[in-house]
Amino acid sequence: MNGELVLVALIVIGLIGRSPIITTAACLLLIVKLAQFQRYLPMIERRGLEFGLLFLTLAVLVPFASGRIQVKDVLNAFTSPTGWIALFGGAIATYLNAKGLALLKVDPQLVIGLVIGSITGIVLFRGIPVGPLMAAGLTAVILKIAQLLLGK
Repeated sequence: MNGELVLVALIVIGLIGRSPIITTAACLLLIVKLAQFQRYLPMIERRGLEFGLLFLTLAVLVPFASGRIQVKDVLNAFTSPTGWIALFGGAIATYLNAKGLALLKVDPQLVIGLVIGSITGIVLFRGIPVGPLMAAGLTAVILKIAQLLLGK
C-alpha cells in the first residue's frame, strides 16, 4: 500500500505543478500496480529509460526527417561560434545525464526530491521539466562540489 500512496501523492503533485508527464507516469504505474501487473515493473524499470530516450531522440530528429533542417544548417553547427557553443553544451549535457543516471542507480529514492524540485521549478520559476536525468546530473555535480568543500 505504501507504493500506491507515493504514486497518488506524485499524481497530486504533478497536477498541482502542472506537470502532465509526471502525472501520466504515476497514473500508468498505479494502473499497472492495481491491475496486478507487477511482473512488468522490472521490465519497465530496466527498459523504460531506453524507450523514453528513444522517443525523445525521435522527437528531436523530426526536423531532419521533415526537411526543416538542411545540410547547410548542420554545417553551420561546425562553422559558427554559436554552433560550437551548442556542440559544447550538448557534450556537457550528455556527460551530466550520464552522471545523473549513475547517481539514480545508486540512490533511486532521490527521484522524489528531483520530482518535487522540478515541480518547484515549474511553479516558482516557470521552468520546463525535461526529466529526472538532467536534474540528477546537476544534483551529482552539486553533491561532488559539496563533498569537496566539506572534505568528505
